[in-house]
Amino acid sequence: MTKRNWNWNYENEQWTQLPSHLKHLPLFTRHFDFTSLIFRALWGFFLKALAFRFWIRLEVKGDFHKIYQEHRRLLVISNHASHLDAVSIAAAVPFKYWLDLYISAAKDYWFANPVFTFFSKHCLGAIPIDRKDRKGEALKLCTNLLNRLDRIWLLLFPEGTRSPDGYIQDFKRGVSVFSERTKTPILFLYLEGNATLMPKGAALPRPGKLVVHIGPVHPPAPIQEIDEDYRKWVLEINPNAYGPNSSAEEPHFTTEGIASGTPDSEK
Repeated sequence: MTKRNWNWNYENEQWTQLPSHLKHLPLFTRHFDFTSLIFRALWGFFLKALAFRFWIRLEVKGDFHKIYQEHRRLLVISNHASHLDAVSIAAAVPFKYWLDLYISAAKDYWFANPVFTFFSKHCLGAIPIDRKDRKGEALKLCTNLLNRLDRIWLLLFPEGTRSPDGYIQDFKRGVSVFSERTKTPILFLYLEGNATLMPKGAALPRPGKLVVHIGPVHPPAPIQEIDEDYRKWVLEINPNAYGPNSSAEEPHFTTEGIASGTPDSEK
């Protein structure tokens, strides 16, 4: 594979122009892609039947089926402390809903070389987010997808990057921008055990238990409100999720950042 194959060009409209019967495919192609179908099926089997059954014991607290029936379009947000996070959520979501699950992924990591790009493209169907985006292209891409697709669950990590110590970090405002511009509600998820199984810097996950908590669906709102409500919900599950001195009455959010799709011009 040449470098030209794994470079990404946001100007390519194929991402937002796919017909409905092809939108389950990785959004890199206009064509029926058997390679992607085969690798995604193999990845799904490995993830659900092997890795998250025998190596990591995955427990899901909540009902994705009910949420799927009630919400055609969602921004799905979660704490972010590990490279396990996106795949953990994929493992928790029933396979039949994967066709509508889109995962935002840091372009500088998940699309950094041909191997990672192949995995992100064919297994995850990931959307590359440029964390140093200066033109607002990632914002346009995600808002177009949210506006155009009949069904979409778009996974975002509002902290923008993995927590260095496992404690939840300040939210960046991209998720509220996407939500308010496209009138898309937000599903809260909380991953418990991710930082222990595969903390930042670890090459491979340890065996153990990981719990995916499914929370409420929040209406579009400013980042201050999202941050405060998410914090209150998570602290009911784990009082130390924000660190030993965390408090629901003392949120400390930031409004900066492109990691979740906000251009500099909108800081």
